[in-house]
Amino acid sequence: MSSTYQTLRDRQVASIERILNLNHVPQETELHHESPSSNGLIPKSTPILNSDGEPIWKVLVFDGLGSDVISSVLRVNDLRGWGITIHLNINANRHPIPDVPVIYFVEPTAKNLELITKDLQAGLYSPAYINFLTSISRPLLEEFASQTAQSGTSESISQVFDQYLNFIVSEPNLFSLGMGKDTYLAMNSAQISDDEMDANVDRIMSGLFSVAVTMGTIPIIRCPKGGAAEMIAAKLDRKLRDHILNAKDNLFSAKTSANGAVTTSSRPVLIIVDRNVDLVPMLSHSWTYQSLIHDVLSMRLNRITVEMPVDEADPSKGSTKKSYDLTQSDFFWNKNASVPFPQVAEDIDAELTRYKDDAAEVTKKTGANSIEDLQNDTGASAQHLKAAITLLPELRERKALLDMHMNIATALLKGIKDRQLDNFFQLEEDIKKQTKAQILELINDSDKGKDAADKLRLFIIWFLSTEQEVSRADMERFEEALKKSEVDITPLAYIRRVREVTRMTMITSAPTQPQPTQSTSAELFRGFSSISSRLTDRFKDAGLGANFDNLISGVKNFLPANKDLTLTKITESLMDPQNASTSALQKTEGFLYFDPRSANARGTVPPTAKDARSGTAQSRGIEASFGQRRQGFSEAIVFTVGGGSMDEYGNLQEWAKRTSGGASGAAVARKRVVYGSTELVDAGSFLGELGKLGREST
Repeated sequence: MSSTYQTLRDRQVASIERILNLNHVPQETELHHESPSSNGLIPKSTPILNSDGEPIWKVLVFDGLGSDVISSVLRVNDLRGWGITIHLNINANRHPIPDVPVIYFVEPTAKNLELITKDLQAGLYSPAYINFLTSISRPLLEEFASQTAQSGTSESISQVFDQYLNFIVSEPNLFSLGMGKDTYLAMNSAQISDDEMDANVDRIMSGLFSVAVTMGTIPIIRCPKGGAAEMIAAKLDRKLRDHILNAKDNLFSAKTSANGAVTTSSRPVLIIVDRNVDLVPMLSHSWTYQSLIHDVLSMRLNRITVEMPVDEADPSKGSTKKSYDLTQSDFFWNKNASVPFPQVAEDIDAELTRYKDDAAEVTKKTGANSIEDLQNDTGASAQHLKAAITLLPELRERKALLDMHMNIATALLKGIKDRQLDNFFQLEEDIKKQTKAQILELINDSDKGKDAADKLRLFIIWFLSTEQEVSRADMERFEEALKKSEVDITPLAYIRRVREVTRMTMITSAPTQPQPTQSTSAELFRGFSSISSRLTDRFKDAGLGANFDNLISGVKNFLPANKDLTLTKITESLMDPQNASTSALQKTEGFLYFDPRSANARGTVPPTAKDARSGTAQSRGIEASFGQRRQGFSEAIVFTVGGGSMDEYGNLQEWAKRTSGGASGAAVARKRVVYGSTELVDAGSFLGELGKLGREST
C-alpha cells in the first residue's frame, strides 16, 4: 500500500505536469482496473509529441501565486522536460513569440483576464491554453467572453480550464495558501472590516476546496464552535454539498476526479482550528533541522538564503549571500529534515565518509589520483573508464548536495552559538518547571544570546504555559527587565488579552516515552566533541573554515523529549479516539461535525462576518453523536487559520509515524496527516504581528 500511496505533493506535481502537457488526458484504456489509478492514484503523464515526433515547445505565463505554486515543486530543468522554453510573469513586459503555444497559469481576476486579451489581440502567442488556479466566477467568465468577442481573439484560444491548484506545497504533506505573513493579524484585528474578513474566509475556503479536489475525496469536517474556523467549515460544507448536487459530472464522481485520480473509498477528516488554540509553537525554539532552518535562516518556497563570509580567514572582507534550493530529489534533506540537529551533523560526517570511499574506489580502479583527474586521463583501461564516467555525475551531484548542507549546517551552528538557541530550547522543553525568579534572572542575564527577541519568545511561552499566578506587579518587573534588554514589548499587551482563551484550549503534555539515553545526564547533554574533530576535518576539506572547531564545541547534543503539541493531541482525539487522552477528548467533545455527503450533517446558510460578530448567526453543522465522536480515521488534513509552524508539521508527522505500528501493521492502521495553514510563519514575523495587535490593544 505504501508503495502506491501518493502524497499531496505527488498529486499536485502530477496535476501541474498535465497542465504543462496541454491538459492531455491518458486514454481510457490506460485508466482501467489494472492501472495504478484504481488505487486512487493520478496517472503519470508523458510529454505529447507533434507530427514529427518531437516535443511541443511552449511558453509558460503565470502570475504571482501561479509562480509560487510551480516553483515550490518544480525547477527550470523540470519545466524544460515538458517543453517549456521560457517562463514569464504576466505583469512583465513581454515580446511576441508568434505561432508558439502559450500556457497561462493564473488566478481568475479581472486584471489577468484583461492582460490575456491584450496578449492575444497583439498576437504575442497562439494558440492559448488558459488554466485558472481556481474556479472562475460566472460574471467574470461572461466578461471574458465579451472581451474575447469584441477583440476577435476567440480563434486564438484553444482551452479554458479551472484547475483547483491555489495552494503551495513545500513538503510531501505540507501546504500553505500563500496568504502572507500577516493573516493572523488580519483575522484577529478589531480594525478589520466585515468585507475583508469575508474575503479572507472565502479565500481559505477556496484553497481547502482545491486541496480536497487534488486529493480526490470529500472529507468529513470537524471544527470548534465559534470563530473563523466555524465560518470556514460552514462555507466549505455548503460549497462541497452544492457541488455534489449541482454538477452533473462532479469533481468527486465515482469514476475519476478532475485531476485524473480515481477517488478512494476511505475518507479523511478535515480538522480546521483557529491559531489561538495554541500560540506556543509559533514562538518556540526548535531542535530539528527543518525547524532550525526556518527560524535561523531566511527560507521561502524551499529556497534558503545563507550569509557566508567572503574569506573565512579574514572576516573584515565582509560577507556574501548564497541561495540554495531544497528539492524533492535531495536525498539528504528527505532523510534528515525532521531529525534533531546533532544527528544531522553526524549524518553529514557519515555521508562524507561514504562519498570519499566511493570516490576512492572509482579512482583506484582507473589509476587516477582524484575524480577531477579522471576526465583528463586517457591511460586508464577503457572498461574502467567507462564505469567511472557512468558514476561521475552521481558522485558529483552527491558532493554538491553535501557541500550545500555543510554550508547550511555552518550557518545554523553560527546562529545557535550566537543566540544560544540550545539553552533556550532546553529551557522550553520543561518550561512549566521554571519559576518566576529563574525567568527574571534569564531575562536580566546579558550573556544569554545576542538576540533579545529570543528572551521575549521564551517569556511569552512561559507566561502562556505556567500554572503560577502572575500578578500585575510581577508583570511590571518582567516588562521592565525586557525593556532593559532593548526588546519591543508591545506584543505583551495582546498576549495578556488572549492568555485566558488560549490556556483553555492548550493541552499540556508530558513526554510520551522515556528518553532513550537517560543513563547519565552527562551522556544526554554531552557536547559535539565526539564528532567535532572528524567534522572539522571534513569542513576544512570543503573550505568551510578553520574556526569550525570553536563553533561546534560547546553546543549541546541532546534529543528532544517525545512530546505531543496541542494540535497533535486534538488530531489524535479526532483520528484515534480509542488511544487519545481524556483531556484531549474533553477538548474536542464539542467540535462540530459536517459531512457534505450526508443529508443529516448539514449546515445552514453560511454566515457572514457581520452575523458572527452580532451573534445573529444560526448554529451550523450538527453536534456530533457518540458514534461520530468515536469514529476513527486513517487520514487527516489539519488546517490552522492564521499561520502555521514547522514545529507543528514535524510533530504531527512524528506522531503519525510513531502510532502507525510500523510496516508490519495492517495497511488500514497506517496514519497519514497533511498539515496546512494560511501561511508558514517564522517566529520573528509572528512577533511582529503580535506587536501590531498589542498596539491596537493599548
